[in-house]
Amino acid sequence: MKKLKLGIPKGSLQEATMHLFEKSGWKISINNGRSYFPEINDSEIECTICRAQEMSRYVESGTIDAGLTGKDWIEENESDVVVVDDLIYSKVSQKPARWVLAVPADSPITKLEDLHGKKIATELVNYTKKYFEQRNIDVKVEFSWGATEAKVVSGLADAIVEVTETGSTIRAHGLKIIYEFMKSNTQLIANRESYNDPWKREKIGQISLLLKGALKAENMVGLKMNVAEENLETVINLLPSLNAPTVAGLYNTPWFSVETVVESNAVRELIPRLIKAGAEGIIEYPLNKVI
Repeated sequence: MKKLKLGIPKGSLQEATMHLFEKSGWKISINNGRSYFPEINDSEIECTICRAQEMSRYVESGTIDAGLTGKDWIEENESDVVVVDDLIYSKVSQKPARWVLAVPADSPITKLEDLHGKKIATELVNYTKKYFEQRNIDVKVEFSWGATEAKVVSGLADAIVEVTETGSTIRAHGLKIIYEFMKSNTQLIANRESYNDPWKREKIGQISLLLKGALKAENMVGLKMNVAEENLETVINLLPSLNAPTVAGLYNTPWFSVETVVESNAVRELIPRLIKAGAEGIIEYPLNKVI
């Protein structure tokens, strides 16, 4: 039996990735907390857990057929891989992460050129070096093994290039953001040779389709309600929908069952309006996938 070797990112994205796969129909189980080869309920897939920072290198070499990693690490490693799809999710929110330049709140540094001759600490070393070289700004870029914000606070660096989603951690360390380098989101990538294999390409496509469907469903819910015939048009006009709501007559009555899919943040305003318009027995239910 042919198998697809699939890379799952270790670290901050691991739990969010496993949750997303479960909503998509694949349950990934780690029997031992230190296991790098988790089980998955699909005999056609073999899972490997590795750091997102290294994923694109393993995919490029063919050690892994496909995997999930950040756009940032693909650029950092300059990996030659197929980007199958963008999958915007994270441990905090469905927003891209940002790589930013931060300095102490009281620093006189306000723009990139002010860093000439200065020291920058970051985990994104290659990308940062190239970025400044392309602008002819002479800086020293040092790799940071972690706690990067503390490098500036302790005087070990003049600035940091760090990833953030909300900026709250950076501000909490007494730093200010003065520049944004790029936005990065999770991407499903594939080895070029693997992607040219028809069977593997179809399997990767199946994974992509269902992951995107699960992500689309994250911020949506289903609504179902009963509506009398005389109120039907009024209620229908209130309902947002992907296409049009489903309307079915209730047996032997002048009532209808109406069902639709809406953005979850619209429900709190929508339900009171539906009740005023004559809807009854309103049911809200979560969705696993919207495709």
